[in-house]
Amino acid sequence: MSLIGKRVLLIIGGGIAAYKALELIREIAKRGGAVRCILTRAGAEFVTPLSVGSLSGEKVFTDLFSLTDEAEMGHIELSRSADIVVVAPATADLMAKMAHGLANDLASTSLLATDKQVLVAPAMNVRMWQHAATQRNLATLQQDGVTVIGPNDGVMACGEYGPGRMAEPSVIADAIETTLGSGSQPLHGRHILVTSGPTHEPIDPVRYIANRSSGKQGHAIAVAAARAGAQVTLVSGPVAIPDPVGVTTVHVETAAEMLAAVERSLPADIAVFCAAVADWRVEAQSVDKLKKTETGPPALALTPNPDILSTIAHRTTDRPALVIGFAAETTHVLDYARSKLDSKGCDLIIANDVGGDSGVMGGDLNTVHLVSKTGVDSWPRLSKAEVAERLVADFAVRLDAGSRK
Repeated sequence: MSLIGKRVLLIIGGGIAAYKALELIREIAKRGGAVRCILTRAGAEFVTPLSVGSLSGEKVFTDLFSLTDEAEMGHIELSRSADIVVVAPATADLMAKMAHGLANDLASTSLLATDKQVLVAPAMNVRMWQHAATQRNLATLQQDGVTVIGPNDGVMACGEYGPGRMAEPSVIADAIETTLGSGSQPLHGRHILVTSGPTHEPIDPVRYIANRSSGKQGHAIAVAAARAGAQVTLVSGPVAIPDPVGVTTVHVETAAEMLAAVERSLPADIAVFCAAVADWRVEAQSVDKLKKTETGPPALALTPNPDILSTIAHRTTDRPALVIGFAAETTHVLDYARSKLDSKGCDLIIANDVGGDSGVMGGDLNTVHLVSKTGVDSWPRLSKAEVAERLVADFAVRLDAGSRK
């Protein structure tokens, strides 16, 4: 319920992605926020005022020249009574109007009249998105301080593939939270470094060594740290989830690339090593695809990957004040975590059971144990988002306590 007391003015543009606006209304409401909607004439071709009003629980505004609407809630008051204005989907036409200050309907007039932060989630055909005019308008909006979320790559309704799909409602809701800075910000002014996801260690041009890490927990920690006011650098291995909003994301493939990216991102106040880094890589990657032969499978000589957690924890310069590692185990979870805490030289280990029946790898729930030199704090099974929020709050307390020593 992180948007309790927050009011969102949602402008729904025309386009097939308008159906996602209905889910966005649900997502904002689920987080405790209130939504009032402006439905453009084009948007009403895809979703109805009845469906929008039923989900928002509010009157839906459509007409700039409605005598009743202007008497009850004029467009000036409509645009300023919210805490944030969100345009989703933001069509090429709406973005052009915003960039050039046009105001010939209720949506564009409200956008021009608002004194609140504006967030847009573009959605359009890939050619329209890549057109020079749209890119100029995008640059203008960003210079004006408008927050832009997406678009994502994907298959368009027209059959083309590329950037143009509207960001998912949960991602937009995350961006609303980050933009509003809901809650306290105990990490304001701090730099937090987070690693996330798996690494892919090439065997040949088409095969690699990897694991089932989805990156959901690491990405959730990055989001929670940003909400807590931190400047966040996320070093991510190959994952199928979008980059978090308000976070600087660095994409890598291998353990060696991840270590290099981490070292380039220092100094940091806190380093959270959540990535499931492959322990080994092939000693000599094959230039060509390995072929099956009658003599059986090829012998793969493995060599250890760099130990990123230990490397950073043992730095003599630019060592973060708080270095946190993760221990994903299938047996003797706490024993292995205590051993890892001692051998790696870090300040805290977050241990969890990733056995086959746990559903943690790739799932949305997690059960963690915080292992430190002073003992173990075991938490109940929570969503990974809840785990992230609680972890970040814990990190802030530990960092503050360390700075007072």
